[in-house]
Amino acid sequence: MDAYSNIIHNAVEAAGRSVVKIERLDAGRKVTGTGSGFFFSSDGYLFTNSHVVHKGSYFNVMLHDGSVYAAVLAGEDPDADIAILKTSAFDFQVAQLGNASDLQIGQLVIAIGNPLGFQHTVTAGVVSALGRSLRSGNGAQMDDMIQTDAALNPGNSGGPLINYKGEVVGVNTATIQGAQGICFAISINSAKIIAAELMQYGKVKKGYLGVLLQQVTLVSKLRTGLQLRNKTALFVTSVEGQSPAAKAGLQSGDLIVTFNGGMIETADALFRQLGRDKIGQFQHMEVIRQNRIVELRVTPIEKKAA
Repeated sequence: MDAYSNIIHNAVEAAGRSVVKIERLDAGRKVTGTGSGFFFSSDGYLFTNSHVVHKGSYFNVMLHDGSVYAAVLAGEDPDADIAILKTSAFDFQVAQLGNASDLQIGQLVIAIGNPLGFQHTVTAGVVSALGRSLRSGNGAQMDDMIQTDAALNPGNSGGPLINYKGEVVGVNTATIQGAQGICFAISINSAKIIAAELMQYGKVKKGYLGVLLQQVTLVSKLRTGLQLRNKTALFVTSVEGQSPAAKAGLQSGDLIVTFNGGMIETADALFRQLGRDKIGQFQHMEVIRQNRIVELRVTPIEKKAA
């Protein structure tokens, strides 16, 4: 086996047994949809997508060895397209969760799932972009997305996106209809924050600014001239009218470099700063605008369900 194939094989061996097929059943126990998921804790909790389980009455999970167990919905955040299932299954592998902040554009990533009913299918690609924002199927804004060209198909939803070590860096969620090689995964860093909220409070409460973002690399000349420690920043692609960001004076084309005194290099770093304790509280933000630093003051509001 060549070196590239060995890398993929070893990564899949490290994570593959944590991946399950999920069946969503209605009240009459008829299968109404399928998807993927993966174990992230030894007591039987799984990550998947909200759209895989939404409005289901019962759920089954099929493990790597073909055994099937019932599962219950522990919580979901439809806006972020994240759901948590709990099952009493045993003899499974727990996925190792990595750090999506370590990802680089061009890095190898591998998707594992059950596309079109074919169990444990593996596709490989690269990270195409980081820190993307896009609209979910219900119209909600999804932040901190990983764009990849690893092929995703119906049934891949909820499966893991892993790095060469077999560590999960994202939860596969979406493709752009009609486009080839444009697929998305939710950053595992954001997914962990959402899971903690769901498991502690039963729902997710987070701050909202009203911006669409993309992570970009700062050129060294700009960093030196403005005496910045940031290597990357968040490029504002659009600002929603009458949003907290608009009221604060944030503009399309701005580059967010700090928030609440902390350096912002990734969408995940900003997401962590928008917890429930920041809602309704003034927060200071620094952006680059026309090659100079501009200080703004913004008040996040609670993000409402779409």
